[in-house]
Parts: sequence; structure tokens; C-alpha cells
Amino acid sequence: MLHVPIPRMRLRRGRTDVAGPPPGPYGPSAVYDEIAAELPDEDLSEDLADTLDLYRSGSKPRCEEAEYRDLIQDAVDRMSREG
Repeated sequence: MLHVPIPRMRLRRGRTDVAGPPPGPYGPSAVYDEIAAELPDEDLSEDLADTLDLYRSGSKPRCEEAEYRDLIQDAVDRMSREG
């Protein structure tokens, strides 16, 4: 019987000095990207909380306005939970 040595594998550990969530399709940037895909650029600022604060009521039809405000608020809440 032929004996073939099996090389040992080293486990690489991630950096522990890096703060924040791991890169990937999760976290605040993913939430922002998701909402940016749904809304026109002129409806968003870089900070979604600012988007809500600076929004002028009456600038959209009433049913659309409620949906818009709920969508932005939901995204702000998700970003605060995930980030």
C-alpha cells in the first residue's frame, strides 16, 4: 500500500480589527441600494432620514405620498437595525 502524505490546511481567520458588518448583500448600503432602485434619483438624498425631514407634503398625490413616506421610513428603520 502506497502512503501519500496529506498536506495540512491552514485556516485563515478574518481580521478582528475591522468594524462593521461583513461585506455582502446585507446592511445599510444594501437597503439604500434597494430603495434607490425603486425610486427616482430626485426623490432621494444620501441620508434617508434627511429625505423624510426635507419632504414637502402635497408634492405628490395623497395615496402616493403616504406610500412614499412609509417606504422611506421602513428603509430608515431597517438601516438602523442592520447597521
